[in-house]
Amino acid sequence: MQAEVPALAPGDAVELIQRAAALIFDVDGTLAETEELHRRAFNHAFARHGLDWHWDRAVYKNLLRVTGGKERVRAYHERLWIASPLSDASIAELHRVKTLHYAELIETGCCPLRPGVADLIAAAKARGQRLAIATTTSHGNIDALLSQALGSRWAADFDAVVAGDDVRHKKPAPDVYLETLARLKLEASDCVAIEDSANGLIAASRANIPVLITRSMFFRDDDFSDARFVLDDLSELGGSKQKTEKQPHAQ
Repeated sequence: MQAEVPALAPGDAVELIQRAAALIFDVDGTLAETEELHRRAFNHAFARHGLDWHWDRAVYKNLLRVTGGKERVRAYHERLWIASPLSDASIAELHRVKTLHYAELIETGCCPLRPGVADLIAAAKARGQRLAIATTTSHGNIDALLSQALGSRWAADFDAVVAGDDVRHKKPAPDVYLETLARLKLEASDCVAIEDSANGLIAASRANIPVLITRSMFFRDDDFSDARFVLDDLSELGGSKQKTEKQPHAQ
């Protein structure tokens, strides 16, 4: 469960954000509440392949501790104690069908950006800050979401977009953040990572990047005691009022 921490002035979180040379965003759960659509897309793929699997929300929440969609499928299959494992090709095909259906769901417009995200991106651009993405999800999933939410030219606003398949190890390993820093040519202390999960917090922290957490539907009870700040959403950073929690060690 999330550790209790004292509530302090939201302006401290705003100051942390405004001082940064670059803001590095996670995607799923951070920019938008996409995980429920991912869950539905996985179930669609299972049905298409004649599998009697069904991931309800409780099962999926547990599986989210495994980062990466293909890795999640393999982990679930191994838990079933089935003698003959799914081949890499079968898992890849399952994931391909899932990804296509996820994009179809996104295109319906049913998954807007979370509160404050668009305002924060606009404000950062106006201040001349750089923007980046460091995520476990695929480039296709990123493009499906942000093309719908920000327009087809969304990528022009981001100096680095690093996805799970771009690195050897996915979160909670720091690889995506280290690669993002390398592409930005910035020090970790010059950046702020915006995350929603314990795995994301660990990944960014291992890269020595200060982390601001925005709680999401599936991860809101994670342990965020090592984050610099914890917010319910990002609307505070655009100027509206909400409670912000500052961790006891924050500078």
